[in-house]
Amino acid sequence: MSDIRSGASGDDAARPETEADKAQTPAEDVPDIEPIPEPEGATEVIETDYEIGQDNIEKSWTLSFDIHQVVFTWSALAIMAFIVLTLALQDEVEPVFTGLRNWLTGNLDWFFLLSGNIFVIVCLVLIVSPLGRIRLGGPDATPDYGLVGWFSMLFAAGMGIGLMFFGVSEPLSHYSSAFGGVSLGEDGLRTDWAPLGGAEGNVEAATRLGMAATIFHWGLHPWAIYAVVALALALFSYNKGLPLTLRSAFYPIFGERVWGWPGHVIDILAVFATIFGLATSLGIGAQQASAGLDYLFGIGTSSSVLIFLIIFITAIAIASIVRGLDSGVKVLSEINMGLAAALLLFVILAGPTIDILSGFLANLGAYGQHLPALSMPFGREDANFAQGWTAFYWAWWISWSPFVGMFIARVSRGRTVREFLVAVLIVPTLLSVLWMTALGGTAISQVVNDGVTAVQDAALELKLFEMLAQLPLTAITSFIGIVLVLVFFITSSDSGSLVIDTIAAGGKINAPVVQRVFWAIVEGLVAIALLLGGGLIALQAMAVSTGLPFTLVLLAACYAIIRGLMNEPR
Repeated sequence: MSDIRSGASGDDAARPETEADKAQTPAEDVPDIEPIPEPEGATEVIETDYEIGQDNIEKSWTLSFDIHQVVFTWSALAIMAFIVLTLALQDEVEPVFTGLRNWLTGNLDWFFLLSGNIFVIVCLVLIVSPLGRIRLGGPDATPDYGLVGWFSMLFAAGMGIGLMFFGVSEPLSHYSSAFGGVSLGEDGLRTDWAPLGGAEGNVEAATRLGMAATIFHWGLHPWAIYAVVALALALFSYNKGLPLTLRSAFYPIFGERVWGWPGHVIDILAVFATIFGLATSLGIGAQQASAGLDYLFGIGTSSSVLIFLIIFITAIAIASIVRGLDSGVKVLSEINMGLAAALLLFVILAGPTIDILSGFLANLGAYGQHLPALSMPFGREDANFAQGWTAFYWAWWISWSPFVGMFIARVSRGRTVREFLVAVLIVPTLLSVLWMTALGGTAISQVVNDGVTAVQDAALELKLFEMLAQLPLTAITSFIGIVLVLVFFITSSDSGSLVIDTIAAGGKINAPVVQRVFWAIVEGLVAIALLLGGGLIALQAMAVSTGLPFTLVLLAACYAIIRGLMNEPR
């Protein structure tokens, strides 16, 4: 079902368009759809009778649309039904969300942890293997974006809101629970939230264990999850010539059946996972932005404020969508990375500089030391930590993976597999370590060395601003923090809409803009529904429940990636 051929730049390139061809396809009849670039150089293109968009419904009334009739219809109807029911039954659904989250993380934590380990091992093996030399897009392909623009986009889309929300709160939480040590209930089971065995009464050991636990949640494992999806999409689209959609990665498993219901189910799951993963992050971002605005300007943090923020930011995201990828999300991502770098540098210089710089290496060492125990799926005594923190995080990252993975794939053509994985896996991990060390380490220092309890006692969404309040230029840095949350909000919504639309349009890229606008609005509505129907608990519950079935999809994708790479010329 496949052959090795040369792309557009090779000797066997497709014949040029003739005048007769042009006469048969007048410009006004050509849809405004950007084709997936042909492989450049010798690649193993999969020969299939399927054509991108053949199952689509394409109409042009007042507004044009081009949608996959099964994936779009089932996804849109199910999500809209969820929104209506959640808003109509706000009081009734909250205990349902709570029970769902607790059952999934309490009974399937081992499955999430084991899967995360598999994704890391696959990525590390590919980096050091000869398969790492294969170039995405063909041996003659060149990168579409420079290093700065490329990295800014993938990092901003990957974890921006989460780093702002948890950058202070998580290291401080793990430090506090580790310092408090182990506590047992009447049944002999642990009731504390300390990672591993804790470090009761030992400030240095509790600091290192707390930072190692934080880095564990923001380091190799989440980025490996993203990398698996991104690599599968990029390989089977840019090298194999298949549509840029999740089902394409399963061609080695299902063959031509992937264009039928097996593929429909995969893509529908991808849409669900992306929508609810995004809604979780957007809801968290809205909570932190409203808390920061209330901290500075006293606007309150009521539900109406949250709804207004989500609507306002979604409107800005729609404006970014209309501007397009290069002039919209790319520019915003680069601006945000600049602001994030400025805030990080300020905290390093204004905070305990020596402790931060020395703590970076110490925390990396602690991460390496505790990684085997933290990633152990079985026989865990720290059930609260493994289930309440790690299992939720892995499900959250997995639910985000179709969005972040496809977006990374969109902007990573021309990179070798090794270059791609190093950039997507190693570099963001190091930056996450630096970010958590600077913000979280500063907060821990304020508690331990300065006796400041405000940051420790503050609500999760306020801990960042309480930490900044102990440093100079509080009003300015807090305002920058709010701007960062909002712009990360915008780029996530913008990028997510692009990805969901690509999946729901049968793999077409740059489909009519109105479709991306539709999905941006849906993302905002889901976030509003979840916030009103249970707040953070509801957001977490839906991220976990949609992450579970998609974990199986990613495990199968690992096999497909290796099989696809082994068939590539190298």
